[in-house]
Amino acid sequence: MIDPMTDTDHQRRSLRYWNKHAASYDKQMGFFDRVLFADTRAWICQQAETAVLEVAIGTGLNLEHYPLEITLTGIEQSPAMLELAHRRAEEMGVAVDLLLGDALALPFTDASFDTVVCTFSLCEIPDVERAVSEMHRVLRPGGLLLLADHVASTAWGLRIVQRGLELITIPLGGEHFLRRPSQHLPAAGFEIEQQQRFTAGIVERLTARKPAQRPGVTP
Repeated sequence: MIDPMTDTDHQRRSLRYWNKHAASYDKQMGFFDRVLFADTRAWICQQAETAVLEVAIGTGLNLEHYPLEITLTGIEQSPAMLELAHRRAEEMGVAVDLLLGDALALPFTDASFDTVVCTFSLCEIPDVERAVSEMHRVLRPGGLLLLADHVASTAWGLRIVQRGLELITIPLGGEHFLRRPSQHLPAAGFEIEQQQRFTAGIVERLTARKPAQRPGVTP
């Protein structure tokens, strides 16, 4: 079935949904962290280097996992979610620059960051290819991309369940269960370095690199 909604329609619907459900997000994600995602937040964040951008930082659930020596910027489309992230950062005493913004049009100049992080959010961002392209743009040559998400299971029976869930979750809040963001990375210019799938293939986490500029080559 062709979805007649535009990306703007999806974004507005998603924004309404996450503003409404911001207060219950931590409890919901706490369950999935325990049951499905294992140590993925720590696995991702502890690899972050130097100047770090987290795309779709949400309520700041990753803040406790970053190395102390990094400089962290977080962007989030939902004001309600971002307010909770501000509160969490203040309570933890974590220095982070939190901004309201769109993953499809990151408000940063080219080559601004050494690391870009995005966890459990590309399942909901309407245009995955554009979001990944923006992450590539703001990374410096040689920069690191750290991604984790729930994806289409490797078990056909679970994929059927995931497709059934999408009939509810896509109209409700724009959340997809059958996506594989990793499939878009090579076309965007990334080289995948590590890639892991577990929990019946439902969880995928990876590291990828924006190739370093070759000597004598002008970008």
